[in-house]
Amino acid sequence: MMRTDAPALFTAVGITGGVGAGKSRVLSLLKEHTSCRVILADTLAKELEQPGERCYEPIVSLLGKEILHPDQTIDPKAMASLIYGDERLRQRINAIIHPAVKKEICAILRMERERGQIRFLFVEAALLLENGFDKILDEIWYIYAREEIRRERLRLSRGYSEEKISAIMAAQLSDEEFRRACPVVIDNSGSVEDTEKQIVEILKKRGGE
Repeated sequence: MMRTDAPALFTAVGITGGVGAGKSRVLSLLKEHTSCRVILADTLAKELEQPGERCYEPIVSLLGKEILHPDQTIDPKAMASLIYGDERLRQRINAIIHPAVKKEICAILRMERERGQIRFLFVEAALLLENGFDKILDEIWYIYAREEIRRERLRLSRGYSEEKISAIMAAQLSDEEFRRACPVVIDNSGSVEDTEKQIVEILKKRGGE
């Protein structure tokens, strides 16, 4: 069950959707149209992997100092090469990073709710539903785009092969699973203007524009 006791003037929203759905575009439009703060879970994770932060020592202890740059920061490519193809090791790294990110987001959520200076807190994470963010956020919004559109975006913007795109999509939740879990769906298959109209309407219904 999602939270239903959130104050009317503050809503914590999870932004989710498959790879290539255009979540960044939607977040950019949301920032234009309402008072909000955006948290990107991947960016937050990288911050928590810096020296002195909570994930740094556990990761280095697990993988060894060979993953460090000369300045003692973690080399993401070196870390990725160690855990690539090792599912058990990848799960151990995720067990360090994911709870830390979730804990930090919970702390930010509490702070912003108490401050009362913004209308929305938007949280974007690749595994939003899988990691139980629907239990701590007020709503989850699903950013949808047709598969052929997503594939084209990933080919053009990231240079991904069809094989890589198919593998990533196969590992993610299906459209049906996303729709079951999310009360709000934004169709981001078309133009920026079309997406913007949907966002404006959603925000109006919530008194947030």
